[in-house]
Amino acid sequence: MIKTHKIKLYPNATMRKELEKLFDYRRFVWNQALEIWNDMYDASLVMMDKALRPNERKVRDELVENKADWQFERSARVLQLAVNDLSKAWTNYFNPQMPNHAKPNWKSKKRSRKTFKTDRAKIVNGKLCLDKPRGAGAWYDIKMAEQPRWNGVIKQACIVQDADGYYASLAIEAAVLIEKRPIQRVTAVDVNVGKFDYKTPSGYAVQPTLPSSLFSLYARMTHYQKQLARKRTTNPKHFNSATYRSTRTKLKQGYQRVERIQMDLLNKFTTKLTKTYDLIGIEDLDNQHMRMNHHLAKNLHRSMFGKFKIMMQYKADWNGSTLILADPMFPSTQRCSQCGYTKTGEEKIALHGNAKHRTGHDDYICYHCGAKMRRDENAVDNLIDYAKSKVQG
Repeated sequence: MIKTHKIKLYPNATMRKELEKLFDYRRFVWNQALEIWNDMYDASLVMMDKALRPNERKVRDELVENKADWQFERSARVLQLAVNDLSKAWTNYFNPQMPNHAKPNWKSKKRSRKTFKTDRAKIVNGKLCLDKPRGAGAWYDIKMAEQPRWNGVIKQACIVQDADGYYASLAIEAAVLIEKRPIQRVTAVDVNVGKFDYKTPSGYAVQPTLPSSLFSLYARMTHYQKQLARKRTTNPKHFNSATYRSTRTKLKQGYQRVERIQMDLLNKFTTKLTKTYDLIGIEDLDNQHMRMNHHLAKNLHRSMFGKFKIMMQYKADWNGSTLILADPMFPSTQRCSQCGYTKTGEEKIALHGNAKHRTGHDDYICYHCGAKMRRDENAVDNLIDYAKSKVQG
């Protein structure tokens, strides 16, 4: 089982320079490989020969064959893994299961995230040891903020530069054998903008995803964005001053802080669910189409429905629980959990409730059996019934 641990790094001055060189080299190789890939693909269209179409091996061999002398002083694994990432990007672009996946584009020196990958990293005496390129000068192991949580072979290390320093995401192959637990405790999660509703043995509970501390951060980030836009508009040719760079750094730190607050909430919540319950039902929502509503797009993005589903999927495997994804067309909101009656037509509950019967957003009234309950609690019960039916069936 592959598990990933993100650890902060503290490189010395020499290694910071080397990391910057590797960041630039990875961007250079990506752009060079993308140019070769595009040329090969255009040639295959002109010649109408599918055998000429590019692939990872062809592009990598072309890059290696035309290496400049200075490139031998950089890690060969950075080049090979960059081409591997480009190949995956093209595969995702042509995959009909990913209709909104962007076409691979050029990496900008100003806008691209600084990152590179290597599969030859090791832990030596509690420090991260990266593969030393041939011809490189002084080379040091890098101090880490903590040791990896799992023992095993490091399959890959991804080094990135964030707003407050350098980080390494270590993909570790851990020798862990997890068996599915027998189903005794069951719950379900109904995701909403700003909160997750779920059921506990003592009743229903709510997990907020947009705590009040975030709104002051959002306001501060909006203020910084306006300042940066004003500087670019006032002096479009010479806006990159020290004040501009300082404000941009504050903006990056704000984004980083928001991400950490929300990821901490999600990690704790998903871990609690997968360790406490044996069977969990959640909705497999179509986030892309939901975000087409421009009134809700920002709040839907901030609520992180997609990340929640991904975390639940791999943490359920880690902890031996069973996760059931309800079909996107399953009417968890419209179906009555008491009698099974499903609302249609004018009876359906919309975003603002039901206009015909003058019910609110959070109200559910069954017009068949007369049951009255909270809308979210009704959806949770329906998801529990759905998950049980899939396991029993």
